[in-house]
Amino acid sequence: MARVPENLTERELEFVAERHLATLTTLRADGTPHVVPVGFSFDPATGVARVICSDGTQKVRNVERNATVVLCQIAGAAWLSLEGAGRVARDPESVAEGERRYAARYQAPRPNDRRVVIEVAVTRILGRGPR
Repeated sequence: MARVPENLTERELEFVAERHLATLTTLRADGTPHVVPVGFSFDPATGVARVICSDGTQKVRNVERNATVVLCQIAGAAWLSLEGAGRVARDPESVAEGERRYAARYQAPRPNDRRVVIEVAVTRILGRGPR
């Protein structure tokens, strides 16, 4: 059953804050899915998920053409898919916020002068969170 970010349980919120990798699915120009492994952060207060990456990558080009995005985190039998509209932010404040949140969940990202952040306004969550 689909849910909204405000309806995540405490355990599900912990799950999306623990150190797990995920996949990011975007759509290519021909409509086929492009799926890559990523680290991401999720802000339950705003419902925004963030993925830091390099400008010009396929995922960035895909989001700029079609905002449809899905992040899927899985660990054992637990999984959550966060769906929503993505946008590419290049301004220094947004990139710094993406880096800060990434560092809090994973580790400090390596320096990257071409870094941007994909911000996903999560509108629907599917899955079976940890019990």
